[in-house]
Amino acid sequence: MAVIVPADKSVETLEGIHLYHGDISNCSMRVRMTLIEKGLPWTSHHLDLKRKENVSDAYFGINPNGLVPTLIDNGVVHIESNDIIDYLDRTYPEPSLRATGHEDGEDGEDGMLEWLRLAASIHVPAVKPYVYATRMQTKLKKTAEEQEKYDELQKNEELKEFHAKHAGDSAFGEADIARARGILETCFARLENTLEDRKWIMGDRFTLADISWIPLHFVLIGCGYPFEDYPNISRWAAAVRDRQSYRDGILKWCPDFSKV
Repeated sequence: MAVIVPADKSVETLEGIHLYHGDISNCSMRVRMTLIEKGLPWTSHHLDLKRKENVSDAYFGINPNGLVPTLIDNGVVHIESNDIIDYLDRTYPEPSLRATGHEDGEDGEDGMLEWLRLAASIHVPAVKPYVYATRMQTKLKKTAEEQEKYDELQKNEELKEFHAKHAGDSAFGEADIARARGILETCFARLENTLEDRKWIMGDRFTLADISWIPLHFVLIGCGYPFEDYPNISRWAAAVRDRQSYRDGILKWCPDFSKV
């Protein structure tokens, strides 16, 4: 559970659930969907990522990585989207979004959490490079002043290295895209195989595993990723799109990622 002590102590006085999030952020989509599935009231603090509203002293005082989402639950600050959705489901257990199989089995709790870990593990090495290279690179390019500000605020070396790839006149190259595509192909082949004869990732029950992965599908298909090669994933995604949490947690904020 990624709980932090913020530099900005004022947020520790907030009552109820507050979410700092971005409309186009796949990580924010996960948390919005979970809040809606759980029927939890929450206060929205939206940050326009295209205007780089997250790159500020104020927001870095809340989240030291400058990333969205950040969830604050009665003054306690949580970061990392998959940790947040797991926390929400444990803390507010009804209705449950957990797997019901044997805890130690691949269809149980451990298997579900492994899908969350896998989604988190490919975010920086694969999802972000693919999205930036195919769609967001020019839209989110920083001016020299903005880059200087980001470098001043950002202490996470992995994130600094990532953003240096498209700083100034730099851009993600074919090698970056090929590496990202290779990771994605491996993961989606696994998901495609898992969904054979299953409605949801964990079987007959919609869980956090589905919530963790559907934003990746939404964002990547908007970047032209060839999901027509994955019929089981396409069938699964169509089923998720029927849910209110998808409509209100994703489409309400970002109707069409391909037009972002």
